[in-house]
Amino acid sequence: MSQDLFQAPDYYQLDELLTEEHILVRNAAREWVKREVSPIIEEFAQQAKFPISIISGLAEIGAFGPYIPEEYGGAGLDQISYGLIMQEIERGDSGVRSTASVQSSLVMYPIWKYGNEAQRQKYLPKLASGEFLGCFGLTEPDHGSNPGGMTTNIKDMGDYYLLNGAKMWISNAPFADIAVVWAKNEEGRIKGVLVERGMEGFTTPETHNKWSLRASATGELIFDNVKIPKENILPNKDGLGAPLGCLDSARYGIAWGAIGAAMDCYDTALRYAKQRIQFGKPIAGMQLQQKKLAEMITEITKAQLLTWRLGVLKNENRATTAQISMAKRNNVDMAIHIAREARQILGAMGITGEYSIMRHMMNLESVITYEGTHDIHLLITGMDITGISAFK
Repeated sequence: MSQDLFQAPDYYQLDELLTEEHILVRNAAREWVKREVSPIIEEFAQQAKFPISIISGLAEIGAFGPYIPEEYGGAGLDQISYGLIMQEIERGDSGVRSTASVQSSLVMYPIWKYGNEAQRQKYLPKLASGEFLGCFGLTEPDHGSNPGGMTTNIKDMGDYYLLNGAKMWISNAPFADIAVVWAKNEEGRIKGVLVERGMEGFTTPETHNKWSLRASATGELIFDNVKIPKENILPNKDGLGAPLGCLDSARYGIAWGAIGAAMDCYDTALRYAKQRIQFGKPIAGMQLQQKKLAEMITEITKAQLLTWRLGVLKNENRATTAQISMAKRNNVDMAIHIAREARQILGAMGITGEYSIMRHMMNLESVITYEGTHDIHLLITGMDITGISAFK
């Protein structure tokens, strides 16, 4: 087990923009990651296993539904606190952050916002404590960037609905107790459906042979004439805007999380460059290595400012979908570029599990694609500034 020596960069003294509560929340998450995630994550990634033992710890640091009101078991924190927690968790591993993001923004958020009081009381406290784990079923084998084309469907059978279809690339699917699934009714309207493990005809086969997010459990959701009680339909919002609202919250968390991965790669590369001697001096003294490091900290700082401002807008309920898309796209692209540059600074050592960089790099190949690809987010911005859709 390697010691976690991470020191967070703050080149523009951005901590001064945070409240005392923000810093307490972030530091608690940072110390937990150093203590509980960093010592074990390389081994779990190598074995392609999710570390189930950390679930209770994620709940304790408020990673499950940080902004969900306390009456439902959440921490009642603001959106910047949520972002900072995601940043620190992804600094440890993108797959672990994925588990927390899905639980918070894709499972708890729709139940809180689109569910009724009985559904909130039944599910949210158990999800907040980690007693229940959830997943989000939107992507289908033939419908990724075009979720509106989904074929998963529900039919009204009088006393219940009958659910049929399949979802894939679903984080947390193999062990989820509850799935928030999006399906079309007989009129073609998209509805949110709460599917519980144990319902007859509901299976969750695991996806194997991944080179990315290896410490995250990914799977499919298969629905074969699953009987859904009518009280398991989310009543307060439907249509494609419902799942997209969840994705806004999740993408916001990703924008923060990607900064964490970038910070870890930068910090690792900076420390290595100061210690690695070539031609009689540390490689940190070489011009090309300084160029890499200087550009890294510049891009991290720009992303920190972008995301902090987005957090302020989110707290004021003024953040738009397009603004969130811009931050997600920019920050993940920034992080993946920094991971690649950091790997080069470490040379051959950069591909080993002794350092976190290659794992971050592989993980970010998924993060740059899921919850809206790099190109899709570009088109969202393009549509926002021109008023013309390029999707069709």
